[in-house]
Amino acid sequence: MADLNPDHMVEEIRANISTGDAIKARLVLAHIGSVDEKTQNRLLYELSRGDVSFSVPLLCYLLNEHGDVSEKMPVIRETLLSNLLAYPELINTFLLSDEITDKSQIIQLAGELKYEEATPVLLDLVTSASDEALIYLIIETLGQIGDPQAINTLTDFMYAANRDLIIAAIQALGQVGTPTAMHRLAERMGTDNEMDFMILSIFTEVQDQVSLEKLNDTLRSHYAHMRTFAKQELVKIGPKAVPFLIENLLHHDPDFQIHTLNVLGDIGDESAVKPVRNLLSDEPKDANVRFAAYEALALLPLKKGAYTLTAGLSDREDHVCIAAARAIDQNYSEILAAGLKNLLRSQNDEARHITKIIVNAQVDKVFLSMAGEDYFQEMALVYLPHTHKDTRNHYHKILVEAGFTTFAAKMKGDEDTSIKPKVVAVDDSRMILNIYKATLHELGYEPVLFEFPKSAIEWLQKEKPLMVLTDLNMPDITGIQLAEEIRKKYSAKMLPVIMVTTQNEANDNDAARLAGVNKIMHKPFNAASLKNAMDEFLR
Repeated sequence: MADLNPDHMVEEIRANISTGDAIKARLVLAHIGSVDEKTQNRLLYELSRGDVSFSVPLLCYLLNEHGDVSEKMPVIRETLLSNLLAYPELINTFLLSDEITDKSQIIQLAGELKYEEATPVLLDLVTSASDEALIYLIIETLGQIGDPQAINTLTDFMYAANRDLIIAAIQALGQVGTPTAMHRLAERMGTDNEMDFMILSIFTEVQDQVSLEKLNDTLRSHYAHMRTFAKQELVKIGPKAVPFLIENLLHHDPDFQIHTLNVLGDIGDESAVKPVRNLLSDEPKDANVRFAAYEALALLPLKKGAYTLTAGLSDREDHVCIAAARAIDQNYSEILAAGLKNLLRSQNDEARHITKIIVNAQVDKVFLSMAGEDYFQEMALVYLPHTHKDTRNHYHKILVEAGFTTFAAKMKGDEDTSIKPKVVAVDDSRMILNIYKATLHELGYEPVLFEFPKSAIEWLQKEKPLMVLTDLNMPDITGIQLAEEIRKKYSAKMLPVIMVTTQNEANDNDAARLAGVNKIMHKPFNAASLKNAMDEFLR
């Protein structure tokens, strides 16, 4: 190493460039790591002055064979990139050149430059290659280039034996982003959860007609985790997805309609109001559809016609009535207040039922607007003293703040100091959690409510309730996944789990039982039906 003469090396590389002797030039460059930085820069400078067809293979040699030097000298790759930028038409020549044995640098730069003319050559290379690392690199590059010519080849690799190649092909087709590419991705779904999630994420990014249709169709999936993911992605997309979702309401498929209504409510676009109201006017037989429709209307901006919401207060299912009350509260007006007073003034059975709904729904605007009426106070005081202490405390607080101190004083019930068995309820709908609170309290239990399954899991690590009631479709962690976590600590006999859901899919039911769910119960529920289900395991 001590015999190396920097000046002689520079003269030699200069002579090699002049004569076009690449072999000798490579011999000189083989010692580039043994000389000082100044000499390295001089050698690279001379090399950059040579003809592109001569210097590019040597630059590739340095990058591939002398990684330690090229890492310290990013100018080597920058020089290669500038050469290819100046002469992109030579990229294919270099890709086919026998002089460059390791073409990875050229392939990478073809992708960075998005050089479409390289696509046919890359397709030939990838079909003849046996090295999986090279195949992976070419697939990535084809994705960067985004040329539709690559769709068929990338589709083939989506069914390869190597999982990494499959994932690379999926990502590459996502980058191509044409309707045909999206169709091919949709066809690949259904065999692997991770890949399905990846494909749905691609649909979210592309957002073309095909992608939105496929995302929308996933709301029909037989698997809870797929439906949940699709719902989250559609909400992210927002108003652009609404026209597809509105069409779903015309299908007589209750589960499909419910998931659609959930998404429309979360998006909150005004254009969904009329289709949701039209759905309600058709009086769907499924109470869960009616509940989801009112729940959506509570989240949508109703600029007119809110008075029609009062019809929901007379529904035969209390769940639906509570959802209607929430929708009324969110869109409350003088007209609605006047209409409600007319309904309640008679103090008949319907009026008493509506009063109970108002109390249990915790609709503050409605409650306070009625609080000054003697007939409402009389009916409300039948229920208020017996509600859960949190509910009583809430109403007591808002009544005092609004100046209804006499009414507030009357509602205070006897303090129940008995220790009640705890029952956990997990649901991402706050409205359903309120219903659980009222129902479990009525049945003599202490409700422990969780909107987020993760919080329930953390609580269950420290405490053991009498039973767990859980929804199926929840973001982040489904009811099935929650049951799996519970079974890591408690057996089915030690801690019964009842899944309370609108769904009745065979795949979900099988997965729930496999996860350790003791019983599957369908919404809507009332005190009697919930008691019957719970009593099976509490005798």
